[in-house]
Amino acid sequence: MENYHYPGTDIQTSRLALGCMRMAGKSVAEAQAVIEAALAVGINYFDHADIYGRGQSEERFAQAFKQTNCDREQIYLQSKVGIRPKEGMFDFSKDYILKSVDGILRRLETDYLDALLLHRPDSLMEPEEVAEAFQTLKDSGKVRYFGVSNQSVGQMKLLQAATEIPLVFNQLQFGPAHTLMLDAGFNFNMPNDLGSNRTADILEYCRLHQITIQTWSPFQVDLEQGLFMKHPDYQELTKEIQEKADQYQVSFEGMVMAWILRHPAKMQPIVGTMTPERIRHSAEGLNVDLSRKDWYEIYRAGGRPLP
Repeated sequence: MENYHYPGTDIQTSRLALGCMRMAGKSVAEAQAVIEAALAVGINYFDHADIYGRGQSEERFAQAFKQTNCDREQIYLQSKVGIRPKEGMFDFSKDYILKSVDGILRRLETDYLDALLLHRPDSLMEPEEVAEAFQTLKDSGKVRYFGVSNQSVGQMKLLQAATEIPLVFNQLQFGPAHTLMLDAGFNFNMPNDLGSNRTADILEYCRLHQITIQTWSPFQVDLEQGLFMKHPDYQELTKEIQEKADQYQVSFEGMVMAWILRHPAKMQPIVGTMTPERIRHSAEGLNVDLSRKDWYEIYRAGGRPLP
């Protein structure tokens, strides 16, 4: 897999990342097989969050990674903080961020994170307090780069105004069945539902400021409706993707990745599967030169006619 240089960083890593949310449910041996499958196809960027498995996903990753022949310096580790599920709230306070990072480093058995993301927005965020936390973590060497997840243009601008440390990532859901970042642009100035701008031009903002969009759950409709392949409203989309996969001689998963990677925003898809075969299949998308016509046919197959 050809490495990609992520703007605003010295990170040169795989275009795909492995999401480790479900690793808590695996044995050490199973987790090792997942990590090694990723490494075998060139994926060396691993995405975590402190709430995944209530921290057990990070612990299992560390246990399994020690069984591989790979060194810490050969991979990139990212985690996220800010969600407090027990209390039913978000928390971007300085003390909570710093405490959370210490817990992450302990569970991952590492001295530093390559990237730390704020996990969803906190409406009670004090930007200056977050800026202090970022600076403390950067100065201590505990975190190299910073970003956010699921945040709007205004939320990012508010935070960025308080700190000189650049935000280099935003993690957003995107895939063939979840195209809100595209729909409003296609339907600008049109009196239809697709013209409703629910993403506040976040795609264009990230491109203008060289912020890498990391796409999560590319196979899901949304958090409640599950995989689009099993959803009755997306059978035409599923059929179209399979036909394109057969045409380009790749797997279904590979074609979904190819569709995301074809966009000039240079997104980094997060592959969330814990099945080694599906990891290998996803990596096939890196070798697909998807035509403009085929990209648009997949988009329209999701039930989104162009105006």
